[in-house]
Amino acid sequence: MAKKHKGNQVDGWVVLDKPAGITSVQALSKARWAFRAGKAGHAGTLDPLATGVLAIAFGEATKTVALAQEGMKTYRFTIRLGQATTTDDSEGEVTAASDLRPGDAEIEAALPAYTGDIEQVPPQFSAVKVEGERAYDLAREGVELDLAARPLYVESLRLTARPDPDHAELELVCGKGGYVRSIARDLGRDLRCHAHVTKLRRLASGPFTLDHAISFEMLDEIRHMGGADYLLPVSTGLDDIPALAVPAAAAARLRQGQAVPVPATDLDYGDVAWASLDGLPVAIGTYKAGLLHPDRVFNLGN
Repeated sequence: MAKKHKGNQVDGWVVLDKPAGITSVQALSKARWAFRAGKAGHAGTLDPLATGVLAIAFGEATKTVALAQEGMKTYRFTIRLGQATTTDDSEGEVTAASDLRPGDAEIEAALPAYTGDIEQVPPQFSAVKVEGERAYDLAREGVELDLAARPLYVESLRLTARPDPDHAELELVCGKGGYVRSIARDLGRDLRCHAHVTKLRRLASGPFTLDHAISFEMLDEIRHMGGADYLLPVSTGLDDIPALAVPAAAAARLRQGQAVPVPATDLDYGDVAWASLDGLPVAIGTYKAGLLHPDRVFNLGN
């Protein structure tokens, strides 16, 4: 039996403007097919309803996914006032309704409670694991879940538009692990009118923005014409941690898993940084007592 072709060695990031109606896994699979990549992963799931920035890593860039996921996310979303749903978005069934419609001033007065370090309960339909099973699988079976609140840092939440009395558009900047649907659900509760998400678009995820994005439709063209021009460097996923330039001898030791002295630095004990040679990543490591201890190494062209 012939060996299955596992794809080419493609290293770098591509930013996809994910359309509504497909899962992040489906979008990832199509991008991997388009770039003929052997290994791929993404830095943060988007619900099928959501559109916007889906950062996809190929090859050596997959080693930076965990760090890229830590970056701040920016979302623009529309909520429907007056209705609660099973899924906290427009794909679910309406479970409660109200004729109350808060004014702009009431909405804006409620928003400060959702900024800073907050506690957020995930939606019933979410990928949170409960005793080894996904919450959404249990919710589909009719199981009522008592999900624990999780910490979330919210940098800002503001009202950006009010298309009509039934709808409000907001913009959220938050850290890892935020659920926009939970924001809508809880805001509707606090305003005593119920609410759910009808539109959701991610504008930025860490260093990745819509300015870098390609459309889903372009993937068919890339499959036939090549997509090297659309790839961002592996190091893009490391923008939020310090970089340390090292000489060739130190780079060779890092690749062998050995700690190396680093130049004078403002790093504190336990900080994570990445070492570079000629601008290309060599290793991600932890700084301890003047040494960088490699945790992950890269096999790139340096």
